[in-house]
Amino acid sequence: MAKTALKVARKSSKKATASSASNMGPKPLHGEFMWNELMTRDDEKALAFFEKLLGWTHQDWPLGPGKAPYRIAKAGGKPVAGIMKMTEPEFPAPVPTHWCGYIAVRDVDASWKQIAKLGGTQIHPPTDIPNVGRFCVFKDPTGAVLALMTPAGGVI
Repeated sequence: MAKTALKVARKSSKKATASSASNMGPKPLHGEFMWNELMTRDDEKALAFFEKLLGWTHQDWPLGPGKAPYRIAKAGGKPVAGIMKMTEPEFPAPVPTHWCGYIAVRDVDASWKQIAKLGGTQIHPPTDIPNVGRFCVFKDPTGAVLALMTPAGGVI
């Protein structure tokens, strides 16, 4: 029974991911901000706030059994941001709620190798998100946290 539930959750996640990725619009330009993501411990409160303030709607992406869904915020039906619930141990208690911008790059792995050489700090190594793309997280030399992503469809 647990294996069947896991298969269903994985299938749902793949369908939601593929569907949402295809609705992201045209390929972003290399160097362009392409996505924004709110990391928070209270995703329900954040979602309610932005839905009332901005008229956003949302679509949930299942992340698997026992995990809060990833929320795709939409404006006029178009995906505009993600809202993710931070949980431990991935996000230790001292990590504050924050927004993170994703910048499109041609090659996340090549960019990752340059970060430290240019005075930045590597935080999360290049990682694949099935049907979405490959991303990494870093701090620029001033301490600002950002993410880079090579989307599944590539960049211009």
